[in-house]
Amino acid sequence: MTVAFDLTVMQLDEIVDELEADDRRAFELVFHVGVSRGDLVPPESMYPWIREHFGEVERIRQQKIVKVTNIVTLEGVLFNWLRSSRPIWREDLDLDAELEQSDGEPFDDLYALTPEDTFGRVESEHCVTASNIAKFDGYHGVVIFKEKHPLRFTREQIHDYLNTGERWAGLAHRSDPAAKYYFFLWNCLWRAGASLLHGHAQVLLGRDMHYAAIEALRRAALLFEANHRQNYFDAFYKAHEVVGAGFERDGVRVIANLAPVKEHEVILMASEMSDELKDRVYEALACFRDRLGVNSFNLVLYRAPLAPTEESWDGFPVMVRIVDRGDPTTRTNDFGGMELYAAKVVASDPLKLARELRDALPA
Repeated sequence: MTVAFDLTVMQLDEIVDELEADDRRAFELVFHVGVSRGDLVPPESMYPWIREHFGEVERIRQQKIVKVTNIVTLEGVLFNWLRSSRPIWREDLDLDAELEQSDGEPFDDLYALTPEDTFGRVESEHCVTASNIAKFDGYHGVVIFKEKHPLRFTREQIHDYLNTGERWAGLAHRSDPAAKYYFFLWNCLWRAGASLLHGHAQVLLGRDMHYAAIEALRRAALLFEANHRQNYFDAFYKAHEVVGAGFERDGVRVIANLAPVKEHEVILMASEMSDELKDRVYEALACFRDRLGVNSFNLVLYRAPLAPTEESWDGFPVMVRIVDRGDPTTRTNDFGGMELYAAKVVASDPLKLARELRDALPA
């Protein structure tokens, strides 16, 4: 079946029902889709407010909620298009002015105001590393961008940031061979958890085992392979591809996650840390910035350890996850009790995101 490219995630149950038998089995190996209805009776006094924010009153009387669960990793999400129309308080933001006011931060004079790692700094054309002064782990560095504005990134700069992180990890591993579990993360702006506006990413290298979420994914993938005799990451990609949420560009799998951690989650997977993967990272970020208007995001990179381990990492790809963290001009937080302790509630549409990515990433 060829999935129509005008469908939305609110029709995912119908899309799955129409799949050919093999494609449906492939999808249901990874995902479960459920639908519920939410009915309500608004008083007439609410009608003007409802029309202003949601359109016709009838549209909110009977609401369709689509529940998608990754049954391998137990990541789940609830979709209701009305969530994107909620009234949210906003204030003006001039990021250039904010950056000017932040002059004098440690990253503006990094050699004098940031520590270096015991093995020194890594410096390249577009960035330089420092040792994080308040560490998450024993080896925790900062990749400080020479371009202060975090959204003025180019293809060359993205390659450079990722390459510098790899060089830092290699030096840290050489100084301590037991440290082998590498993690790269970029929190862009305060909505994403950044404490400084000046563009920067963070790099960690752990011992003993990988960080908990990555280790949980590894174990879930191994259990899936034991049960189904196929690689989980291949199955995960196939489940997205058959419903129009996944495609491939130059050996890199591009996925608009159907069970996203929050709005607009993109997953990129490749067999190695290739230039093609770095290109797709840049293109996905440029799509966020230039087409979707996303200013604040989290980006993380997962990969197998830098040296042999007792546990198996066979078939584990290099994986980049990028997620929109919401409008920095709003006071509404994108995470609440529901997201922390039950399931994610997401207003964006993965199928629409996949269409944007197809257009933005050249074939």
